[in-house]
Amino acid sequence: MELQHSLWGHLPLLLQSSSWESVEYILQALWRTRRTGLDDTDRKIIREMLGLSSDSDLDPLVLCLRILMRKCVYENICKDEIHKLFPKEVLPELQRCLTVLLQKFQQEWREDAHKDMVSLPRLKAMTWNMANQSVDATDPFAIINLKLQDDTRSLSGEAEVKFQLSKDTLGTMLNSLYLIRDQLSNPDDTSNEQEQPDQAGTT
Repeated sequence: MELQHSLWGHLPLLLQSSSWESVEYILQALWRTRRTGLDDTDRKIIREMLGLSSDSDLDPLVLCLRILMRKCVYENICKDEIHKLFPKEVLPELQRCLTVLLQKFQQEWREDAHKDMVSLPRLKAMTWNMANQSVDATDPFAIINLKLQDDTRSLSGEAEVKFQLSKDTLGTMLNSLYLIRDQLSNPDDTSNEQEQPDQAGTT
């Protein structure tokens, strides 16, 4: 997806900073807060760096920079092609500065992004019980309770997820789990890396 034309018009706000070191700080702050968003302290510091009076002036610039950074990190763009992200209407001075900084941090940010991907919550425990077991019940189902541990957070980084499964949806889930098991046993075989069709109602 291309950046909306209107967003590019906010990049010249970076020229109001006292130095390119300030722009580097801003990019690093945006990357550091990629999952949480800027807090009030970060926003105040960046507004002061750029001489902005309100968040309404800052937010479009932040959005533009975050999109640029995501493209640089997550898309298949090599270091020498980063300058191609910018359209001609972006001032050459800004293009040069941002290109140099994005090149400087691209590898480091990609390594961080890889860590984000592999640091997923892990299953700590699972319990279940039957529900809707009345004599005239036509649709019994099981309640599954998963306890997840997020090791990237503090010691309190546990979460519980509850969901219900009918006989049909359980069959679909089991078929998918069997495929996952086979894939783990044969990691070089990518034939099972696909979304499984909804098999509810089949036998």
